[in-house]
Amino acid sequence: MPQLDFGNPLMISQIVWLMIIFGLLYFILSNYALPRVEAVLEDRRARIAADLDAARAAKAEADTALAAHAEATAKARAEAQAAIAAATAQAHAEAQAHADTLNAKLNAQIAASEARITVARDAAMGALRQVASETAESLVAKLTGRADPAAIGRAVDTALAARAGS
Repeated sequence: MPQLDFGNPLMISQIVWLMIIFGLLYFILSNYALPRVEAVLEDRRARIAADLDAARAAKAEADTALAAHAEATAKARAEAQAAIAAATAQAHAEAQAHADTLNAKLNAQIAASEARITVARDAAMGALRQVASETAESLVAKLTGRADPAAIGRAVDTALAARAGS
């Protein structure tokens, strides 16, 4: 094949320049671009983990409050049984209303935390897609002299979808 004519001095110089450019590109990506992407992803992971921990803490606090409330309700029932039946019904109604209010608050907090987590994850994936697309487009443009942003965008979307599925 004439493309692989290693006896031609121009071919060897082209291969040498290819290796130099590839090595330089590899060095730049591994030392500058990819650590920044990794830092952004780690920051997103930390935020999501913090939100999950806050949601777990809120749930644990709610469980403790619900257990304390259930204990208070049981005590009120025992005292009310000693008294009249009307006092028992009133104490039970108040306890149930308080539990419903507390559960509604906690459900709202959990839903808000889950929404923040979803927004943070989507923002991280959007930033990752943009960085990946720009990097791939720049690489393809430098290697081939031209780049098709639509094809690169599809390839990045496919790769991110495959990564998200695993």
